[in-house]
Amino acid sequence: MTSPPKQQPHTRPVSEALGANAMLGRLLERLRESEARLRCVRQVLPPAMRAHVRGGVLDEEGWNLLVPNSAVAAKLRQCLPLIEQVLLEEGWARVALRVKVQAPER
Repeated sequence: MTSPPKQQPHTRPVSEALGANAMLGRLLERLRESEARLRCVRQVLPPAMRAHVRGGVLDEEGWNLLVPNSAVAAKLRQCLPLIEQVLLEEGWARVALRVKVQAPER
């Protein structure tokens, strides 16, 4: 006798699952806003830096910009006034900008 084929469990896309829960939905909104802010900011970064800056946590206290090392962090900190100006001109609410050096992934 053969057993009936196993049914695949119902899976939902991550965005759908996150949207179904209020707290997770807010997390998804913040993630999308961080990504949108980063797209806006990339245009004013020096070309050599663009690939090294990532958007991080966006919360009530500010927005983290993640960089791989202290040299990029120092240069990015010099760009913060321009970044803040561009975000305001594009209609984003003012938030504190924080530069964080992120340890390399292993």
